[in-house]
Amino acid sequence: MKFKHAVSIYHNSIYNIHMTENDLTLLQTEIDSYLDIFERNHPISKDGSYNNDAVKKTILEMTALALPDKAEADAFIQWMESHEFFTGPASTKFHACTAGGLAAHSLMVTYQSLLFALPLFQNFINTKRKDEYTFSASDIFIAAISHDFCKAGFYSVEHRRTKDYNGNWTYEPYYKVKSDNRNLGHGNESVLMLLESLPSYIKKRPLLEAVSRHMGFSDLSDSEGYNYSNFLQNPLVLLLQLADQSAAQWWDC
Repeated sequence: MKFKHAVSIYHNSIYNIHMTENDLTLLQTEIDSYLDIFERNHPISKDGSYNNDAVKKTILEMTALALPDKAEADAFIQWMESHEFFTGPASTKFHACTAGGLAAHSLMVTYQSLLFALPLFQNFINTKRKDEYTFSASDIFIAAISHDFCKAGFYSVEHRRTKDYNGNWTYEPYYKVKSDNRNLGHGNESVLMLLESLPSYIKKRPLLEAVSRHMGFSDLSDSEGYNYSNFLQNPLVLLLQLADQSAAQWWDC
């Protein structure tokens, strides 16, 4: 199953556009380009294991496709390089909790988002809200690959004294959240970090909503939860939530 590339997600109240069946056909073609890159590089196996070099190569190639403006692409890649995105883990003890796990998990979420996009959007354009949003493959990629930017540089490597299989004492490395980290909320922190590298994306509110709300109710303050259902009207929010959970729970990545 394949799907190829494009550039923006806008709200209809500003641009007065909506997605049609023809647009979905184009989107499928655009998504194909990203899935072709993934399949060619084979960065993640069915058992959730991943090749760090192939993961990075795939993300770099997808970035070049999503951001045709070289200055933006360079800034995006430089941010990832300088914030341990390609070398850090995605968690301390759960999914992708090894070196390079953050990039692998983010890529797996991207892959799932691309696979689920067409069925979800085909359903959405039959609803009364179809005139409120339109979508592109590049924004699906940017939202998915940046959804956990808050975890870049978030962990330090510590060591604990433990016994090996032979009963000998040894020091085992493990990841721990840095004690000096300050966080405004998992999703919101990722939005801020995305805007550090791509400040022009401040105009792409539906994309930012998806990154901000990708954790669902588990990452909301009381005041944010009050109007949370409004965000679920944005299909990209639901798409990213589904992709994130399926990547972690189905693929262990």
